[in-house]
Amino acid sequence: MHVETLVVSMFATNCYLVSCPESKEGIVIDPGAEGKRILHEIEKSGLKICGIVNTHGHIDHTGANGRLKEALRVPLYFPEKDLEAYRNPGFKLGVLFGKPVPPDHLLKEGDQISFGREVLTVLETPGHTAGGISLYSSGLVFTGDTLFAGSIGRTDLAGGSYPVLIGSIKDKLMVLPPQTVVYPGHGPATTIETEARSNPFLL
Repeated sequence: MHVETLVVSMFATNCYLVSCPESKEGIVIDPGAEGKRILHEIEKSGLKICGIVNTHGHIDHTGANGRLKEALRVPLYFPEKDLEAYRNPGFKLGVLFGKPVPPDHLLKEGDQISFGREVLTVLETPGHTAGGISLYSSGLVFTGDTLFAGSIGRTDLAGGSYPVLIGSIKDKLMVLPPQTVVYPGHGPATTIETEARSNPFLL
């Protein structure tokens, strides 16, 4: 599985172009902003995008959904339990990004997203928001704002819960193979082993 990271918006959100090296089919994970730039990178890479996926509903991860969906004409996949956060972000940034476009497919635990020969499996990892998800395939996991290198997602926004977040991390992420590469919603990549050993919130 090939992963290209684009850091977008004032929030430095990681938008991922994830693809099958053989077929060049892929998905976009968390297009938070800068839709024109994301589309340019897709064109430059020659990828055939099959879908857009959000890990949770915060606007810094969903802001370019509409721009990409209109241009690429592909379905939007969204976590079923996070629709409230998506529809009602709770802070006045909607004017910058426009009205959220409705999802085409709602995701729950165990659902799979396929592109080419690759498959990502949905892990429900709430706590940062009420319905956030992570996306796992052998060797890597996209954690949205659940787990970061040396940190965890904030829990002081609507739908957040510190005990729920810690439970998600320990029950869903720390049980993955130690060498699994973690691609978070912000900041550098890390590994499950590194976070288990040194993340101060998990010791």
